[in-house]
Amino acid sequence: MSLTSSMYTGLSGLLANASALNVEGNNLANTNTVGFKGGETLFSTMLSSSIGNNSQIGNGVQVQGVQTEYAAGSYQSSTSVTDLAIQGNGFFALAGPNATTATAATAYYTRAGSFSVNSSNYLVNPDGYKVLDTAGNAIQFPATVAGPPALTFQKVSGIDGDGNISLLYADASGDTSTLYYAGTGATPAATTATAVKMAEVDVPNPQGMLSQAGTLFTLTGASGTPAALTSANGTSEKLLSNELEASNVDLGTELVNLLTTQRAYSANSKTITTEDQMTQTVLGLVQ
Repeated sequence: MSLTSSMYTGLSGLLANASALNVEGNNLANTNTVGFKGGETLFSTMLSSSIGNNSQIGNGVQVQGVQTEYAAGSYQSSTSVTDLAIQGNGFFALAGPNATTATAATAYYTRAGSFSVNSSNYLVNPDGYKVLDTAGNAIQFPATVAGPPALTFQKVSGIDGDGNISLLYADASGDTSTLYYAGTGATPAATTATAVKMAEVDVPNPQGMLSQAGTLFTLTGASGTPAALTSANGTSEKLLSNELEASNVDLGTELVNLLTTQRAYSANSKTITTEDQMTQTVLGLVQ
């Protein structure tokens, strides 16, 4: 091995720990982001050099990957019925802002259930991604129901644990009726027997999903593809209205990780300065 090899070993440590610092900084920055899932940096050793007698010396470290931690965050109460949290391991399924349909394979997935009704009566997230029902359609509430008497949409009045959406309509005299979402373009149902539920989907391997902007994820070959857009069952998988899932970042843990990474970075820089001193010693031998 060359005299300067340990410099490159130290450099690999600097680069790897700098990447880890970025991950921890991102976690800390998203401590208050609804539905955010923190990341963990995974390290692996680089190829070792053989020095004979079945012995090897490592050549440093590299970032093997960044693993998303999908543990549930705590629940926070909300005053909006369209704010939702999932009790269970599933995800909300969304279509893109410019789409009105998606399949289980093409949908965006998220645990951030901060939803509202936009001006076109679509149920959307803050970035305009549309919440899907189990038929793969973006959930849109009819503005009017031809009667008689004719009814006008007022608001979402509730979402139960199974994903049934109750809607409040009113006639011209102000009398109200509660109906249930029965699919985009369909007349709302009088009971949940013919209602269409909001999608809530289990992903085979969430660790394989690809993180997107705004707490969204997309599927990859590693994540696997759900067989269909399913709904919560109301027991092991349940939707909680008037609740939001907070970030799962633990502030204390991240601060400890931050200090550990800082120390590791400093130690690797010491490897480089020590090697530099040794090199200066060798150079002094030929003077």
